[in-house]
Amino acid sequence: MVKLSAMSFSFEVIKEIPEELGRAGVISTPHGQIATPAFIPVGTKASVKSLTPESLDDLGAQAVLANAYHLYLQPGSETLDQAGGLGKFMNWDKPSFTDSGGFQVMSLGAGFKKVIDMSLGSLDSDEAMAESKERLAHVDDEGVTFKSHLDGSMHRFTPEISMQVQHQIGADIIFAFDELTTLHNTRKYQEQSLERTRLWAIRCLDEHKRLTDQRSDKPYQALFGVLQGAQYEDLRRKAAKDLSEMKSSGLSFDGFGIGGALDKASLGQIVSWMSSELPRDKPRHLLGIGEPADLFAGVENGADTFDCVAPSREARTSAVYSENGRFNVSSASYKRDFSPIDKDCSCYTCSNFTRAYLNHLFRAKEMLASTLATIHNLAFTVRLVDRMRQAILDGNFREFKTEFLARYQAKALD
Repeated sequence: MVKLSAMSFSFEVIKEIPEELGRAGVISTPHGQIATPAFIPVGTKASVKSLTPESLDDLGAQAVLANAYHLYLQPGSETLDQAGGLGKFMNWDKPSFTDSGGFQVMSLGAGFKKVIDMSLGSLDSDEAMAESKERLAHVDDEGVTFKSHLDGSMHRFTPEISMQVQHQIGADIIFAFDELTTLHNTRKYQEQSLERTRLWAIRCLDEHKRLTDQRSDKPYQALFGVLQGAQYEDLRRKAAKDLSEMKSSGLSFDGFGIGGALDKASLGQIVSWMSSELPRDKPRHLLGIGEPADLFAGVENGADTFDCVAPSREARTSAVYSENGRFNVSSASYKRDFSPIDKDCSCYTCSNFTRAYLNHLFRAKEMLASTLATIHNLAFTVRLVDRMRQAILDGNFREFKTEFLARYQAKALD
């Protein structure tokens, strides 16, 4: 077999927003290109809930992101390796990402399951816990011990194990193992955690090199370092400098993940701190962000790709997106509304069904409700970021942002 090298992965900046950090570009992977900025739907367990891969393709998704920890537990990363990798396993022939399991350090450890934005000041403790939650993860300098949320069995993740699991899963872009803290941890703990994540990043590079050489018949997997630092500018900038300059076993990071719990009111500023320190010629992925206003803030401050469960999770509760804001299609006011969710949307749902029909499906608790609402929300979000890209190319990003948010934010959620 011909050995595949890092030349299988590249990033090119096509155009930048004048006087801003945002840019349009192209990521190239062994399974195709991603035109950036781009929103990446989340398929946690090798499946975007309620959708087929063909539906994802039809709505314009360029890639998917799966969760290494969940796939490690079920069906097992060895199974995906034997199947030929994540893409073949789930019948997806486009690029794919896997996160490292770092998010579970917080969600299982502190119990803040799906929360990125947490109010500051309510807690200030290194033992911060969400209310009525059990601590299922314990961190030490070598790694993390998890208690499975499925059956209570104990498991151990280290930087090396995270790399081994992700290599077996076989995504095009993988992430270094990191410790995700909460905004409630003390400044001292944030400093300790940042150093722990830095040392883990070195170990990830070393193990990534070993596995890449050992599995030279496999497509090259790009490794992104993950930047933490909570709400502190000096820690965020330090993380960006440390990981952008880091080299071990002859390798440096192929790109970077901007991670961590953060106060969304400061999202743009926090992203700008890191983007201004990171190399221009490497892509930046903003982890766990998907609300329209947050996407605009991320794009203009230098993030290239995004993932978030919000569009699909909210769809399953009947919350749908439109140019004029988000609303609950299950509300009584839509019972005889025979217009589409969004008249400007060309997705499968809006092209074929009405608000009244979705209202009926949700009230009747039909499974099709989740499918149709998810198709629309993901199509809306994917297309919105695609439109941001086009606005950058056309030189009118600021105007597009102002016009879109003026309409979208005028309508409060029902």
